[in-house]
Amino acid sequence: MDTTKRDKIIFWSATTFIFLFEGVMPALFSQSELGKEGVRHLGYPYYFGMALVIFKICGTLILIVPKFPKRFKEWAYAGFTFDFIFASISHFAVDGVVFQSFFPLIILAILMVSYVYYHKLNPEIKTI
Repeated sequence: MDTTKRDKIIFWSATTFIFLFEGVMPALFSQSELGKEGVRHLGYPYYFGMALVIFKICGTLILIVPKFPKRFKEWAYAGFTFDFIFASISHFAVDGVVFQSFFPLIILAILMVSYVYYHKLNPEIKTI
């Protein structure tokens, strides 16, 4: 298999996973009792959970739609990175050392795969 094709498959697999997990699932389940309880359990107000869902949907659309400006994509990657780090910190603070506390970091690793391969496929983008 040619390297570029492999890179595209890895990028799109990781990015599609992020889109489904962080865009589609929150859109479908944020209004369920389980979704509302998850926000309450961490001590956040309801409006914060709703704002987070809106930003997640927007961010995943920015990542998945190829025509969005590259600068927007960089901001979306940064926003999700902060989201996953702070979600992990919130779970550690409330629940202690349990799997749920590490789970956002696992999703962050998948996001980082998407980010690395995004840059492999777009070498003209300068990184700091």
